[in-house]
Amino acid sequence: MDFKYNQTELDDFIKRGFHEDVREGDHTSLACIPSDKRDKARLLVKDDGILAGVEIAVQIFKYADPTAEIELLIKDGTPVKKGDIAFYVTCNAQALLQAERLALNTMQRMSGIATMTREYVEVVKDLPVQILDTRKTTPLFRMLQKWAVFIGGGTNYRWGLYDWIMIKDNHIDAAGGVIEAIERVAAYQKSKGLNLNVTVEVRDLEELHKVLSVGQVTRIMLDNFTADLQREAVKIINKRFEVEASGGITMTTLRAKAETGIDFISIGALTHSNPSLDLSLKIVK
Repeated sequence: MDFKYNQTELDDFIKRGFHEDVREGDHTSLACIPSDKRDKARLLVKDDGILAGVEIAVQIFKYADPTAEIELLIKDGTPVKKGDIAFYVTCNAQALLQAERLALNTMQRMSGIATMTREYVEVVKDLPVQILDTRKTTPLFRMLQKWAVFIGGGTNYRWGLYDWIMIKDNHIDAAGGVIEAIERVAAYQKSKGLNLNVTVEVRDLEELHKVLSVGQVTRIMLDNFTADLQREAVKIINKRFEVEASGGITMTTLRAKAETGIDFISIGALTHSNPSLDLSLKIVK
């Protein structure tokens, strides 16, 4: 299954990326490189990890020079090691250097996310649980970060506030209680003719029992539960609703949380706390 990205959004990202970096011109390249010079460069991997962003890099170079020729050697989602060459690109030399940083920055961030995601997925690959991303993404970079999670083997959760209803602690407190929040969401969906999935966050077993008394949700999210308390909650829910674990889950605690019988684990760190994968672009002399 391929990631279904929005081409219009991707085109806009590339256009804005060039505007941010190039504006009226790359004066260094314009000054010292002949306008008709054509060069070949290689994308060199300098870290071990999972490669991501190759498809976008191709589009970036072709935006800079529609005649660019790319020789792909390694596809997105492939494990790589230091010294590997991901691809060669041959194009106008000035365009090559204009596109270099945008392509590298994008690939390095995406590869870092894909690498961390794969590490989490591998820890629980033998269990019937899915690793989810969150909305804890860099503003205006969400599509590419979620794409990287997908490449790393994770599952994309809701894209924004518009496509999945999530009743969290602040909603519950502002609404006057979890039952009130759920009932208002149900009434709102009915009045608007909506049929969105609904996740409700619970902070303890008392809130959990209140949710079970009213229903009308798709998924119950156990926020910052210990593994033992989570296991108890899963038994209480007894497959009546999907169950998600969330809140500060690390590689150290992941396995124990996954073994409690939950269906999903959402991890914000996938997109907000991952190191970039070191990559470089060098002209082939």
